[in-house]
Amino acid sequence: MNDEAPRRRGLLSDTRVKVALWIAVAEALITAIKGDVSKFTIIAIAIPVILFHLLAGRSLESRRGRAISWTLALSQAFAVIAVIVASLFDTLVLILAGIFAAFAVLLIVLDRSSAQSK
Repeated sequence: MNDEAPRRRGLLSDTRVKVALWIAVAEALITAIKGDVSKFTIIAIAIPVILFHLLAGRSLESRRGRAISWTLALSQAFAVIAVIVASLFDTLVLILAGIFAAFAVLLIVLDRSSAQSK
């Protein structure tokens, strides 16, 4: 038997959070750049995705299915936050997308440096 308990990784080192941030970055950029994708479209997409996760995704038998559901719901929550902020400040959505991207890159770099130090 292994006496060492498995180390639990922090939420911010989780790959799912990084993927969710990148999806949110892409959606925020599409919303900011494309005139035909409205902010209401992003919200209309987010509502069923988040509801699916809350009502069914958490109880899926497949661990991978639960992880995908969680990641998609989180990315849509980030996208809705970007839309809300963008509706208050139009140029701020690009700044927010940049912050999301920088944060995701930082998480990747920190994850790689901690993996190399082991």
